Amino acid sequence: MSEQLILKNLDFIKILPVWAQDLSYKYCSKTTNLYLVHGNIRDFLPNKMYEGEFIFVRIQEFISEVLFGNQDIIAYYDRSSGINFCTTEMQKKYLSVMNKAFPDISLEGLLSRDPSKAFDLLEKYFLMNIPNKLRIVLLIDYAETLIPNTEVTSMTEEDRYCLVTLNRWSHDPIFTQGDVSILLLTENLSDINRSLVRSPTTVKVSIPIPDESIRKSFLEFLERKEELILENRLTPARMAKLTSGLNLMNLNQIAAESFQEDKPVTLEYLKKKKKDIIENEASGLLEFIETDHNLSLVSGHDFVKSRFYSAVKAIRQGRLDVLPMGYLISGAIGTGKSFMVTAFAQDIGIPMVRFQNIRSKWNGVSESNLEKALIILKAMAPVGVMIDEADAFLGNRNQEGDAGTSNRIFSQIASFMGNTEYRGKILWFLLSSRPDLIPIDLKRQGRAEEHLALFYPETVEQKEDLFQILIKKLKLKIQKFPISDLLKKYHFNSSGADLEAILIRAKFNAAMNNHITVTEEDMEETMRDFIPPSYPHEIELQNLVAVLECTSREMIPKKFHNLDRKKLISQIRDLKMLLGEIE
Repeated sequence: MSEQLILKNLDFIKILPVWAQDLSYKYCSKTTNLYLVHGNIRDFLPNKMYEGEFIFVRIQEFISEVLFGNQDIIAYYDRSSGINFCTTEMQKKYLSVMNKAFPDISLEGLLSRDPSKAFDLLEKYFLMNIPNKLRIVLLIDYAETLIPNTEVTSMTEEDRYCLVTLNRWSHDPIFTQGDVSILLLTENLSDINRSLVRSPTTVKVSIPIPDESIRKSFLEFLERKEELILENRLTPARMAKLTSGLNLMNLNQIAAESFQEDKPVTLEYLKKKKKDIIENEASGLLEFIETDHNLSLVSGHDFVKSRFYSAVKAIRQGRLDVLPMGYLISGAIGTGKSFMVTAFAQDIGIPMVRFQNIRSKWNGVSESNLEKALIILKAMAPVGVMIDEADAFLGNRNQEGDAGTSNRIFSQIASFMGNTEYRGKILWFLLSSRPDLIPIDLKRQGRAEEHLALFYPETVEQKEDLFQILIKKLKLKIQKFPISDLLKKYHFNSSGADLEAILIRAKFNAAMNNHITVTEEDMEETMRDFIPPSYPHEIELQNLVAVLECTSREMIPKKFHNLDRKKLISQIRDLKMLLGEIE
């Protein structure tokens, strides 16, 4: 029956993945016939479920067998394979009917790879069968190669033909009322022509990266088939917990490689493979930050550390609802912004990734890669996301000169950051020495809502404490002597980066003097010779804009406590004029 539900009954729909339920209900509504299925489409999916037993198949098989039951007419098309059908019987029937109707076309021609010829043949075949009240489904894979995201004026004649044909099929009453459904498969929506994506008659269905329960079921499935070898510390349940962000194809790859080498999967091997796979899947957009230090190795910045320790406590108590969506960390160069954030992530016990350069000179590539990276972040949760030099990295809504790419990227990130569904699950850290250049859209409540600032150590005691922390961090062997005497003797306004550079140079001097342990003489020789880089106006400006961003008086150094806000803004403007930023 043409009005029959895709599946046998509504009860069965309820055990399907959410995306499949959505697709089923949309199909049953008979309000549209064009579907864009995107996301994790190159993965295994659970085909059937009997008392918890899964059989995993590819998406084409899942849609054909589970959603449409391999009935009536289910055709496939992509540029590489041409026209194909779900079953051999369907293909034989198609060739027989079309060969009689068009005897001048060869059997190979009836399965054409050319989209213009293929779409014309499929339309003729569908029109022959619509009167028979048959349910017709066409799955078009790699849809981005047929209707790419580009301006119509830049499209080839073939691309325009495909776009017009698909639009026509989605509106033609013969197709919409004749139970003909067109499913376009693509990994990223941003790769598809925007007019088709935005069309109200196009249904968009996103397939997510599998959650922990699905990963666990798949790993147990591999273990039962004796295709998964785990070390004693690992079980399918624990491996599932540790592999957030990976899909089932990735897990199968890890299992197959270890099985081939006859070596069990270890925690160390799993950690490395996860890092490599995610960085590759994200097309180089995400980089894992490896760290072995926590907040105990951060000197000074007591107020900021106390805020982070409170957040750690909230996370361990499961109170994700009280956490900010994100943090804006400002401060002059060398104040340790990146070090502070990675230390925080280590205390929480979550992975930390850094966004890499997201812009490409090719139209649509930047948006496509960003979309894929954001999908991975959702699957990796909980995760920390660090954007260094955020003022330069993120841009703003009003940038010009790149055909709107920067605007779209900015909108994508801003929209994703503001999604409260990920509060406490995806923690954003915008790091900048010039927070005044970051658009208000990203600094407002609901995005990077907690504003924290770091400043250089002011007193000898603060510098001495930082020195001791840096010695631990660098694992230096150093002779015991009162470092405070040298700090008083060679006093200069120094950042944490400057003090670290001094220790590295002292270690070098020790090596040149043929001893391993850094002596007081090595240290004094280094400090006497050291001249910190001098950018006085730039550093002052960075400090003042950090003060302006502070959301707590306790963070602000004492020398700025009595600085009137209007006077502060005036000083910032004067410095910008001095540096040529404004006229």
